[in-house]
Amino acid sequence: MDAISSTQNKRVRYVKSLQTKPRLRRSERKLVLEGERLIADALRSGGKPKLVFYSAKQADYEVIARLQNRKCELLAVNDEILRYVSDTQQPSGILAVFAIPKPPIPRGATRVLILDAVREPGNLGTILRTAAAAGVQMAILAPGCVDPFNPKVMRSGMGAHFRLPIVEASWTEIAAFCQDLTIYAASADSACAYTAVDWQSAWALIVGNEAHGISREAQQMSQRIISIPMSAASESINVASAAAVILFETQRQRLSDT
Repeated sequence: MDAISSTQNKRVRYVKSLQTKPRLRRSERKLVLEGERLIADALRSGGKPKLVFYSAKQADYEVIARLQNRKCELLAVNDEILRYVSDTQQPSGILAVFAIPKPPIPRGATRVLILDAVREPGNLGTILRTAAAAGVQMAILAPGCVDPFNPKVMRSGMGAHFRLPIVEASWTEIAAFCQDLTIYAASADSACAYTAVDWQSAWALIVGNEAHGISREAQQMSQRIISIPMSAASESINVASAAAVILFETQRQRLSDT
């Protein structure tokens, strides 16, 4: 079969729309992953591929074989089509449409991360990747966060979406879910260092917007505001870096008790 070469092809237009239209991603419950590494990670985590575009010249045929075993639709496309549908400047040789993952929501979660209006896709993806690595059991996206299935979020998350339950919720829903947890919020304006917290107890941690910090709703919900002590020459650090510092302290305390 000849490689697809027209941008007017129905499937090509569909994949392009999934990349650019959040409402379509949500209504179809589909997302697009680019590159062998992300696709292989999604397969290992039980992801369900639906449609694959690949370059006969570039694709890793070991990954192609694994996709064939999942009985999804595989279509060869030329380089022009890959450039057209890709969200990157230098497309890899393969991209795939997957069902949006729905990892089971844990009952009685005791390690919960709440993201408050995190709008930069790279930061959100990095935070989700860090949360999965640091043993967070669930990530809740409060109102104002960027679409968690945005292509840039997916690339930065490096497969975290398939390992970490991710829920979008209102502040009322968040309060109900976290009623049995001690809720901390990270802010530069606190004398309480994050290392002074007993992270072995059940907790939820709120990290806020890159430019404006935690919202009024987050402040009202929090039982304690914590900070990361820094040199006097520094006022703040990137939200993804702050989340990593605190989350790996929670893991350090948890593992030191085992």
